[in-house]
Amino acid sequence: MLPWTLIDTGTIPGTSDTLRLMQRGSEFSIMLGQNQLMSSRLSGSEVALATLACARTADRDKRRILIGGLGMGFTLRAALTVVGPKEKIVVAELVPAVIAWAKGPLSGLFENALDDPRVEMRQADVADVIRSKKSFYDAILLDVDNGPEGLTRSANDGLYHAGGLREAYSALRPGGVLAVWSGGPDDAFTQRLRRAGFSVDDVAVRATGSRKGARHRIWLATRPDAPQSSRSKAGVKKAGVKKAAVKRSAP
Repeated sequence: MLPWTLIDTGTIPGTSDTLRLMQRGSEFSIMLGQNQLMSSRLSGSEVALATLACARTADRDKRRILIGGLGMGFTLRAALTVVGPKEKIVVAELVPAVIAWAKGPLSGLFENALDDPRVEMRQADVADVIRSKKSFYDAILLDVDNGPEGLTRSANDGLYHAGGLREAYSALRPGGVLAVWSGGPDDAFTQRLRRAGFSVDDVAVRATGSRKGARHRIWLATRPDAPQSSRSKAGVKKAGVKKAAVKRSAP
């Protein structure tokens, strides 16, 4: 078997940690210490992150989609195959080296995706990009770190806890979808999404895109079309029931 070769390294802003881009034959891997964060052999769940989220918003014209985490481009490429010519995809990537790799040694994986006029590439913390908009995006796709529990950067935890989820909720248009990739299940995260006001589906997907490989998770969290209180009042009025008689359980 061919040995792995170190191609380049990149420091994660705000930390002393270093990502390593490795190559073995035609295979690439991005490592943090002994942890493999992503591999060019395992793209199925990254593709599913885009296709599942875009399917939930397929009835919308001129969608605006935010992808947090460039990775090896699998999510971006999958999104580009299903969005229309007038739609917009913003990609936020924190690590400058990851963007450089996409234009250099990993360019064959990206297949000119970064040159697509529908794509806007930003070297930025996706949390800052989310925070800067209100009711703007139709879908936010997060493939940052290893999922809801930060591995590469403790600041990433903020994306997945109550405050970050409220900001994602605010950045989505009514009916918009927050899609989150994870290396494994996390029931506590599902509950946090629900407490933030989302309706939630937790989907198991294979890393390879087939029936083999590790099981990863994708949460599809939808912001309601109308505030929950408004929908409840509408339902009460339609049913002819007095408001005082209605008692909703806490989310």
